[in-house]
Amino acid sequence: MALAHAIMTALIEDDLSGYELSRDFETSLGFFWNASHQQIYQELRKLAEKGWLNKREVNQSGKPNKIVYGLTMAGRDALQAWVFGTTRTQAAKDELLVKLYNLDATNVSHLATEISRRREDMMKLLYLYETIRRRHYADTANLPVRRKGVYLALAYGISQGEHFLAWCDQALELLAGVESA
Repeated sequence: MALAHAIMTALIEDDLSGYELSRDFETSLGFFWNASHQQIYQELRKLAEKGWLNKREVNQSGKPNKIVYGLTMAGRDALQAWVFGTTRTQAAKDELLVKLYNLDATNVSHLATEISRRREDMMKLLYLYETIRRRHYADTANLPVRRKGVYLALAYGISQGEHFLAWCDQALELLAGVESA
């Protein structure tokens, strides 16, 4: 998936400024597709040049004017074509997993600490996911179709997080045995 598709997806329902898009991205699609503010602004410019986004200047009192972006029909068509395309599985890229290939007696404690920190981070993220699920998705049967898709992405994140916690527990148990050996 290109960042372009994530941005266009974020603009399906509302026109947003680059700042609003970056902020919303961090609390929604950003859970599953990471991008910096700079990458988002660069992609907005490219999408507007392709004619997939329109942009308009909005006057603000006491502040600089802002540029607001919205999907054009060509952008909606491009997004729809992408949705109907084949989904590719992305290989995981995680430094910690490569570091584990280098496990030895000198770094066991350090790597166990990294795993513990990752476990804590995942617990915080799962708490946030569960808060979102309870607040917005208590009744999944009556959700509009698009919101069901968002819920399914959230449910996937929760499931992946729970599996990651189980892996952390298994790894810490195994590494504890190495430390004491």
